[in-house]
Amino acid sequence: MLKSKAEIKKVRKQRIRKRIRKKLKGTPERPRVLVVKSNRYVYAQVIDDLAGRVITSASTLEKEFREKVKNTKNKEACALLGSILAKRLKEKNINKIVFDRGIYPYHGRVKVLAEALRAEGISF
Repeated sequence: MLKSKAEIKKVRKQRIRKRIRKKLKGTPERPRVLVVKSNRYVYAQVIDDLAGRVITSASTLEKEFREKVKNTKNKEACALLGSILAKRLKEKNINKIVFDRGIYPYHGRVKVLAEALRAEGISF
């Protein structure tokens, strides 16, 4: 039976996601930061896996972010997103996280976001 290319890609992404998620667990003391990219925006969520809830989040779609940067999908935008998320984490007294890159390789925008978190004093 033949499968479409879209279905093959979907199964591949699910396999990658599952492989990464079995190694990463977020706790209240050290939550998981999940990065999701679309063609237009970048989203980051801080998740406590034990309670199953989102602690805080940030995205390039927010009004606060859009006032500072015009383009929402370049490296500069991801650096600003990382610093905004770090400030929100510090407000919640969280200094250590687990970084979940999702299905994306650790380079480009994902790497810049991670480095911005580290520059603001968040360790992982």
